[in-house]
Amino acid sequence: MDKDGKCHFAGLFRATLKTAHKILVEKDRQRAFGLYSMTTAIYTHADCRRHEMGSWHPESPARLQAIEDQLIASRIDAFLDYRQAPEASIDALARVHTSAAIALVRDNTPQSLQSDGGDHFACDEALHAGYYPIDGDTSLNAWSWRAARRAAGAAVAATDAVIAGELANAFCAVRPPGHHARPSEPMGFCLFNNVAIAARHALEVHGLQRVAIVDFDVHHGNGTEEAFIDEPRVLMVSFFQHPFYPYTGAQSLSRIAPNSVNVPVPAHSGGDVVRKLVLEQWMPALEAHRPEMIFISAGFDAHREDDLGQMGLVEADYAWITRQVMDVADKFSRGRIVSCLEGGYNLSALGRSVVAHVRTLADLG
Repeated sequence: MDKDGKCHFAGLFRATLKTAHKILVEKDRQRAFGLYSMTTAIYTHADCRRHEMGSWHPESPARLQAIEDQLIASRIDAFLDYRQAPEASIDALARVHTSAAIALVRDNTPQSLQSDGGDHFACDEALHAGYYPIDGDTSLNAWSWRAARRAAGAAVAATDAVIAGELANAFCAVRPPGHHARPSEPMGFCLFNNVAIAARHALEVHGLQRVAIVDFDVHHGNGTEEAFIDEPRVLMVSFFQHPFYPYTGAQSLSRIAPNSVNVPVPAHSGGDVVRKLVLEQWMPALEAHRPEMIFISAGFDAHREDDLGQMGLVEADYAWITRQVMDVADKFSRGRIVSCLEGGYNLSALGRSVVAHVRTLADLG
């Protein structure tokens, strides 16, 4: 307040709005003259908000709302290309998952009035209860089959658009997440492995020779590692808190997988630890692999405010990691990146971290 007791907040707010307006006007001018193009897309769909596993569950529809709110509040939403996620085909799912794993989700999804008649539902218990339990952490509701196909479909459609040159990169704001889903079964909040499905699509449909998967979720991406354990065309790099769910990654499976650089770190590790391992372990492996495209399992639960993990990252760390991955993509992959949401359960930290990630992908400073 000034000496007359007047608050300057209103004036500061007006000045901030005026500055933001100037930025928007300048970007519109650049776009009109072909000097600026929206090269980063956000893939999402309302069905991804309809899947839910109970009001108590941390993997909730509110996560996508928090991301949308923060993208709007940050004022970068105007520079992003928003696209609707299609449903992945059964063929796309089957490139990673067994028929039994696909049927487990399809046939046990509780019946819904929204069913188009082409889906088969077969669980009376689930119909009465509203949920069908997969495991202690994972369940299905009436929208889960469609939401899971939208989540995988977003990753596949983004892959198609990026390879076609329509986009430089994309972020898939989808749920359910995917990196715990094993080829043989869903687990750990995950139904189908979205990133693995997209990576396999790039290899088998588009004929790419080498791709990389970067996973910075606080939990080890056991499903992704298992999906590509014998696939030399795919390099997986990650860090994860250890020991911690799902209690994999630091054991024999990783040691026999020459295409994996999965680095366990102790609880309470911060950005300095992660940045060091990225430079010393991830980057040499990525450079040697020379990926033609990079996929990101973008989990934000290693944030220091997230109670489902015990690590200490902040938004600046996610922006830095994203920039390192982009540098590799620029060198070997024509800049081609598709990123898919994984974890992140503190809603404020999740939204802010996604903004940092997407702002970097979109080169918005």
